[in-house]
Amino acid sequence: MRRLADALGFDLDAGRFAKSSPVIAGTLEVVVDAVLRVLPETQPEALRAHLIRSAADVCPVEAAPLAPLLRQLRADGFVLGVATNDAEAAARAQLAGVLDLFDFLAGYDSGFGAKPGPGMAEAFCRHVGLEPGEVAIIGDSTHDLYCGQAAGLVTIGVLTGPAEAEDLAPHADAVVAHVGALPAWLAGRS
Repeated sequence: MRRLADALGFDLDAGRFAKSSPVIAGTLEVVVDAVLRVLPETQPEALRAHLIRSAADVCPVEAAPLAPLLRQLRADGFVLGVATNDAEAAARAQLAGVLDLFDFLAGYDSGFGAKPGPGMAEAFCRHVGLEPGEVAIIGDSTHDLYCGQAAGLVTIGVLTGPAEAEDLAPHADAVVAHVGALPAWLAGRS
């Protein structure tokens, strides 16, 4: 268990993932590879299926009431999307209650590549007909911000993951406490 926790960047004593954990910003394939290095007898397809089911069953904790926030942003004229290094199916399951408020959703397996590459951000821009400079990416990891930078997006870091402000600030146009702070930040920009 300790070897597996180390490979996944999980602190057993603290009960949380390290900032550098492949589980935090890596794709499912990165996590599977880390597990297989420790447990080579594991069947990769069975592990992938288990991880997707497990991720779909996660009940996310909202940093701010998400449905009202998304409705407000849409009412204010914003177009919304999700770009995640999780599997698309797991993201759809986790967002089931608010999925209809998003105009675009891409997982690492949706055909646009994974973060930190720009593929998902570029696909969002094409899908909604916006120029990169008109789009902001909001993320809690440097992978999110690198993706946005590579695509020419405005980058906003949020402090709801293990990364701290000093980790995100060098790569972000702004850092806010959580997504609930976006309306005030956006109002200040316009």
